[in-house]
Amino acid sequence: MSGSASTPVSSSGVAWGTPAARWMLAATVLGSGMAFLDSTVVTVALPAIEHELDTGLAGQQWIVNGYMITLSALILLSGSLADRFGRVRLFMVGIAVFAVASALCSMAPTLELLVAGRVAQGVGGALLTPGSLAILQAGFREDDRARAIGAWSGLTGVASAVGPFVGGWLVQIGDWRLIFLINLPLAAVVLAIAWFKVPESRDPSAPRNLDYSGALLGVVALGGITYALIQWGAVGATPAVLVGAGVGVVALVVFLVVEARKRAPMLPLSIFRSVPFSVTNAATVMIYAALGTLLFLLVIYLQEVGGFSPIAAGAASLPLTVLMLLLSARSGDLASKIGPRPQLIAGPLLLAAGLVYLSRMPTDPGYLVDVFPGILLVAMGMSATVAPLTATVLASAAERHAGLASGVNNTFARGAQMIGVAAVPALAGIGGGSGGQAGTSALAQGFGPAMLILAGLAVVAALCAVALPRGRMPEAREAAERGAVPEEEAPVAGPGPGEHAPLFCGVSGPPMRSCPGSSAGHTEEGPASGAGR
Repeated sequence: MSGSASTPVSSSGVAWGTPAARWMLAATVLGSGMAFLDSTVVTVALPAIEHELDTGLAGQQWIVNGYMITLSALILLSGSLADRFGRVRLFMVGIAVFAVASALCSMAPTLELLVAGRVAQGVGGALLTPGSLAILQAGFREDDRARAIGAWSGLTGVASAVGPFVGGWLVQIGDWRLIFLINLPLAAVVLAIAWFKVPESRDPSAPRNLDYSGALLGVVALGGITYALIQWGAVGATPAVLVGAGVGVVALVVFLVVEARKRAPMLPLSIFRSVPFSVTNAATVMIYAALGTLLFLLVIYLQEVGGFSPIAAGAASLPLTVLMLLLSARSGDLASKIGPRPQLIAGPLLLAAGLVYLSRMPTDPGYLVDVFPGILLVAMGMSATVAPLTATVLASAAERHAGLASGVNNTFARGAQMIGVAAVPALAGIGGGSGGQAGTSALAQGFGPAMLILAGLAVVAALCAVALPRGRMPEAREAAERGAVPEEEAPVAGPGPGEHAPLFCGVSGPPMRSCPGSSAGHTEEGPASGAGR
């Protein structure tokens, strides 16, 4: 095995603006951007896939959630795998798996094979997602890491912004299968850059006994629960649905028992002893369940009921991405001055207001009157919420669990979207198994109630934030000096004046973030890692 990828990174890291820095940024941005792009283009193509494969709404739910099941269950484990076996190596494995799975999706003749390909894509996404930021954290000099992560955030955000246009354009000019084929040349470029130009890094002290049983139980739990929720909406409470629900619930209980007893668990349950950490993660579940389900149903409604073209339907949510890219930094600055609580109450309420507005959408909507105002309110709410939410999660966990805290929050966000997409359509009376005219009619009737359910989730998120303390989260050192917590257990400080959490990169979940100020790869704690910490 040859190439720069096998050469350990120097202790000082690379400097911003050098050729080595540009290669490293190019590989991580293109790799992560490929995953972000794929998540948006697939949603836009769902109606076209339904028409060819006769999937019904249940099939569309599986196309989205097949990816989310493995991504959500494996993303924590993959951080520890990267620490132990090499961050660049695992990033490259993730890119390769994602590319092969994309090729399988593009050739799938049936819904079952397409969903299998999406499940495999989720495995690849779980391997590459935490690795990209970990590579930047380990590879750049300490003084340049914030700039590198900021650039990564903005550039990958662009991938989310152009995704609806790319997906809609590919569907209109050719075939939905092109949305998967576009990943192959991107993957080839990323693999070449990573192999020849990106230095390897790893954590010499990473635990050797990783929590594979926890990851497997997570997949079974999420898979069983998702199957039960989707099929319940499609066929009702059949014996198979009840068995799936039972398997999922039992696997979840066993998962919690195993994690409580393991010496090096993937998810140390003690981290939830922090009330602010638990509260903000509960709010995360509500917010991202609402957001993910909205984006899933909106793009289908606009095409199937409203008669929008794929490009127009995909671009309908563009203000959300644009406003979040523009306002997240300012939102983080404001939260550092006044504390996160006001924004974590007001933001979800704005989100709820936007969802209530969208609930009144007619069957022949006009974008400027019926869609844009609601999306604008949703965008304002999310822009106010994401940066303080991420900062509060990090500030609420012990410093040694900073990478784990970010990973848990990311996993909760993605899992919440998966459960929302599976459960809300059934609760709103949108038949999961219906297709054709019957499916369109059910969607038209159930869209409004679905938006109101999602608005209720957003209100619950605001109520969760009421439990947060007023004022700024305490600095770790200040808290330790006051005797509030032992220094080794002091929470990571939230962003100070002029600082903020990394920009939100797309709409699929909060950004993965590494331990602030750590020298990743050279200390006991590697970045973006969860298991075994």
